[in-house]
Amino acid sequence: MQSGNQTSVSHFILVGLHHLPQLGIPLFLAFLVIYVLTVSGNGLIILTVLLDTRLHRPMYWFLCHLSFLDMTISSAIVPKMLAGFLLDSKVISFGGCVIQLFSFHFLGCTECFLYTLMAYDRFLAICKPLHYATIMTHSVCNYLALGTWLGGTIHSLFQTSFIFRLPFCGPNRVDYFFCDIPAVLRLACADTTINELVTFVDIGFLALTCFMLILTSYGYIVAAILRIQSVDGRRNAFSTCAAHLTVVIVYYVPCTFIYLRPGSQEPLDGVVAVFYTVITPLLNPIIYTLRNKEMKAALRRLGALKKLQPH
Repeated sequence: MQSGNQTSVSHFILVGLHHLPQLGIPLFLAFLVIYVLTVSGNGLIILTVLLDTRLHRPMYWFLCHLSFLDMTISSAIVPKMLAGFLLDSKVISFGGCVIQLFSFHFLGCTECFLYTLMAYDRFLAICKPLHYATIMTHSVCNYLALGTWLGGTIHSLFQTSFIFRLPFCGPNRVDYFFCDIPAVLRLACADTTINELVTFVDIGFLALTCFMLILTSYGYIVAAILRIQSVDGRRNAFSTCAAHLTVVIVYYVPCTFIYLRPGSQEPLDGVVAVFYTVITPLLNPIIYTLRNKEMKAALRRLGALKKLQPH
């Protein structure tokens, strides 16, 4: 393949979700509502944690990072989807596609690391409560959070540069609703076997390692909880961890389905991708507010504070 062909594609066309033409407006309204609720829900969690001093603890500091990641992941994908539904604007520049792919994997990988960090935080809080305050200090929390963002950056830079070093010289219709690794690889004018293998190994190893660390943490956590004599104590400990474990499962199952099958072209892939790019960021604040007593109490205090303020 000649190197001159590598710049022949100046833009891509996002095919988007396959739907009947008359469903364009209803789909636009549905995804717009989901997007607004996602941004407002996650923004409310961040605001609540910042304003309520009782939540100024590592667990909620990491939850703020998770909420910010959910907002930005949704913002990297959904606005372009909405434009496609309403304006039939399906064109994305080559550079825009690169930025979208990088942003999605940067944020997604950071979230993967963050889930692992949150499990470690719960492990320390429940299994080593006497040492928790000395281990999980404010500076340690900052360094650990920074490490998740740095890890996400390195991972995404590697994946993005490894894909876009390939020549794109002809077909430019991305049979997907955003620029993602499997869909973009199918358009390359070169053998993508190595890329598919690297994607499988890299993302598979990263996801499996993080997931095993999370399971190990929760194995110790469950064993520690079962040793608690008080029924209320056990219930509170399980309640605290249940929200995190729920969002981990909701996050990992769809991602595993997509990225451990990089050559797949099944129609179900698009549906699964909608779930983890659009629905999961909406579910996270719902899960954390419904399953977490401290967060619900903080939201009630925030609501009461607003009522007391003079109009």
